[in-house]
Amino acid sequence: MSGAPPLVRPATRHVRSRYFDSEGWDGFPIRPDDIVISTYPKCGTTWTQRIVGMLVFGSADPFPVQDSSPWPDFRLPPPGAMAGLAETQTHRRFLKSHLPYDALPVHEGVKFIHVARDGRDAAMSFYNHKANYTPDIVEDMRTKHAQDPKFAGTEFAYIPESPTQHFHDWLDGWEDHMGDEGAGYWHLERSFWEARHEPNVLLVHFNDLKADRAGEMRRIAEFLEIELPDEVWTDIVEAAGFEAMKSKATDLLPNAGTIWKGGGNTFLNKGTNGRWRDVYRAEDLAEYERRVAAEFSPALAAWCEHGRLVAGDPRSLPD
Repeated sequence: MSGAPPLVRPATRHVRSRYFDSEGWDGFPIRPDDIVISTYPKCGTTWTQRIVGMLVFGSADPFPVQDSSPWPDFRLPPPGAMAGLAETQTHRRFLKSHLPYDALPVHEGVKFIHVARDGRDAAMSFYNHKANYTPDIVEDMRTKHAQDPKFAGTEFAYIPESPTQHFHDWLDGWEDHMGDEGAGYWHLERSFWEARHEPNVLLVHFNDLKADRAGEMRRIAEFLEIELPDEVWTDIVEAAGFEAMKSKATDLLPNAGTIWKGGGNTFLNKGTNGRWRDVYRAEDLAEYERRVAAEFSPALAAWCEHGRLVAGDPRSLPD
């Protein structure tokens, strides 16, 4: 593509789940200063988009996150819609993805921020996300899947029956990877962990954002080579707090009501960890621990559970 930065490496894996398709990045109009925020769902994606947007705009003013941060791998919008939105943007762009690093193309100059979270917390938050889908969005998803040979004729429980059953099904895989293991929690976390030494990749953790929001925001700003006056810093750190974001939910997520009952106030649900305690079954929690041991190295397991402030900087941890 004319004007695109040089390609360092193409995507080495194609991912097509019920909701995400890496082909959305094929021919996408990349710019050399783009920022890609890629996470497993419900690990702090919108939070990080809000933070990065404030850093880019140099302001704590609210902005519509979904309209400001194109999402190339999202399957529900019409083909070309995200590329069209991205082409209209004149600011430094921050793009959203729910793909692993190996399913994304890497271009010279483009920076990647990955946010991790304990899988038990991610699954709990994912349940709330799915449990509040509107009938219209469920029908849109049914239509999209009926047109896809990979999923046509397969019935899905779009609205999970309970957080307990959802976690059990998440461990079985289907509620986790949504039809492609490359979109699943285990592969996605391994993929970014393996890339943690790349100078264009920064690993952030949900726990660290909660424990030291200002410090993590400084890490992100330094990685993006953004400097802001001290008085602006005070404002954006305050605006990045959960309660501050919740109070501006309508401004930050003006179109959320088409997807979730209750709109942005439902999407920005609790912002807390540990809500799975006394909810998940003991046997499922034991199975989760078994999967962690099988799928992750000890260092990656510690990072995903605790974050940098407890487990150590990912760049300095062993494989």
